[in-house]
Amino acid sequence: MTREMERHPDIIGMREKYDVAAAKPAFQVADGLTMLAGLFLALSPWIVGFSGITSLTVNNLVTGLAVTLLAAGFSSAYGRTHGIAWIVPVIGVWTILAPWLIRGDADTPATITTNVIVGAIILILGLVALGMSMTRRR
Repeated sequence: MTREMERHPDIIGMREKYDVAAAKPAFQVADGLTMLAGLFLALSPWIVGFSGITSLTVNNLVTGLAVTLLAAGFSSAYGRTHGIAWIVPVIGVWTILAPWLIRGDADTPATITTNVIVGAIILILGLVALGMSMTRRR
């Protein structure tokens, strides 16, 4: 049944629509910036200097790598991965809230500033990517 679904005209048309949306330069810029934001989030404990806060360090490393891998997947096969694009803005919101929600003394000025700025960037870029994929061709 899966092979039959792969050849269904509606699925083929939908993938083509999303691939056309992903080929737009604005989408590619947003996707590239999302990937860079994810890399920065993953490395932020060492760049900003709060790697001593283990729980937030692990959180930022894992969520940053997740955003980076999602952005790589979107740039290479958005027609197949568009269904999970909503995860990027959710990770952005989590990144903003993480310093206050993670146990330990994770809510220092450096962690709050870093996570709020990077989380907001990831949230906005994720919403931009979602919005571009929802626009209709005229």
